[in-house]
Amino acid sequence: MNNHHFLIDYNLKELTEHSTTTWSIALYHTKICDHRSGHIPLHWHDEFQFVFILEGEAEFHINEETICLKEVDGVFINSGCLHMAKDANGTTCTYLCLNVSPHFITANELFTTFVHPYMHASQTPYILLNRKDHWPNHIYQCIQTIQRLIDETPAYYELELNIQLITMWKCLLQNGFQIKYDARQHDKNERMKPMLNWIHQHYHE
Repeated sequence: MNNHHFLIDYNLKELTEHSTTTWSIALYHTKICDHRSGHIPLHWHDEFQFVFILEGEAEFHINEETICLKEVDGVFINSGCLHMAKDANGTTCTYLCLNVSPHFITANELFTTFVHPYMHASQTPYILLNRKDHWPNHIYQCIQTIQRLIDETPAYYELELNIQLITMWKCLLQNGFQIKYDARQHDKNERMKPMLNWIHQHYHE
């Protein structure tokens, strides 16, 4: 599924409804230069995002940090974090992108303990994922399985899809996802959103 253009509100929140089926999940193959602006503009959303580079190189800006991703690289972007992406080093980048609602990761009884605290871990806006390492590659394989399940919709695929998501999430929690909350950093990030939107709206001035 390609996403050539998406709407952003006055606060830079993406307005796209990330839903591939009846579930709060969407999977995209994104070619950055196909976007109307030639890059993925600065935005944020409530969904968790998993990105894996398939071809070329990309420069991602996440909150106040810049990272360069090459083939076999990937990144997890936390809920609510400002981010944008553009082609890097003269390449044309294509990446696989999975967006999933935090509330779809686990059952309600587990959400409070195993998901909610990590959504607000202001010190962890992203986690690098390199497919040369075992556990990030396992996450990538789970996303490939999710793609097949969405395309083929075999019997009981909904249950298998949920298994894959929980497996991915468990991998993150077991490999360095720290629950660290800094109220000052959170407030700073929230103030940045309208400020950056004002700059975007008045850039020509």
